Amino acid sequence: MKLSNRLAVITGGGRGIGRAIAMAFAQEGAHIAIAARTLTQVESVAKEIADQFPVKVLPVTCDVSDARSVEQTFARVSEFFERGADILVNNAGIAESAPITKTSDDLWQRHLAINLSGSFYCTRAALPAMIEHGWGRIINVASIAGKTGAPYIAAYSASKHGLLGLTRSTAMEVATKGITANAICPGYVDTEMTTRGVENITKKTGRSAEEAMAAIRKMSPQDRLVTAEEVAALALLLASEEGGAINGQAINVDGGSVLY
Repeated sequence: MKLSNRLAVITGGGRGIGRAIAMAFAQEGAHIAIAARTLTQVESVAKEIADQFPVKVLPVTCDVSDARSVEQTFARVSEFFERGADILVNNAGIAESAPITKTSDDLWQRHLAINLSGSFYCTRAALPAMIEHGWGRIINVASIAGKTGAPYIAAYSASKHGLLGLTRSTAMEVATKGITANAICPGYVDTEMTTRGVENITKKTGRSAEEAMAAIRKMSPQDRLVTAEEVAALALLLASEEGGAINGQAINVDGGSVLY
């Protein structure tokens, strides 16, 4: 199996993309620590994994925007598994929208704290063990909004642009230590986050949910949403030995919406 006996820490692992990545990694033999703010969600995913795969799994609560919470999470992981993580998936994130003139300080800071600082805190906590072992994989779940702008998502887009900068700098810093750092940039994915986006469009524009979803699908040349499993498949490659030469990249999974 591609990840046999590796240990992966996955933030935002209680649903959507994080859950899909956790399941894909466990299927390939990785032990899994699933972190999120909602304990019931990570416990549910942990049970799914334990019922299907012969790997160790730890559900743990973590607020990635809080450096102390991140430190406690990684200490708990090290205690439970008696080792540090081999793979870190920074997937925890939020996406809210507002015109720039109506973007509050709280909304702005919330995006930077969770989407950017959270990934930094987790990377900082995970790297020492990876450096000591001489092997590691850091996978940041960014967005095509980290490569291009769009109306009403200044805070989200800025945080994801920053995440790409963190990814590239990390990759260059640890390239000779057996560690890679890459970003995945999904388009609209068939998850609860997109559902909330549809609800927001409906509330603000008066369009029906069907019309809003059709508009979102048409943003992709494939006229469809990406699946969480398609994102997980790329994460699996980046986490594996076969992905070892991929470093410092921001790879789109968006049906061709953004061609760079």
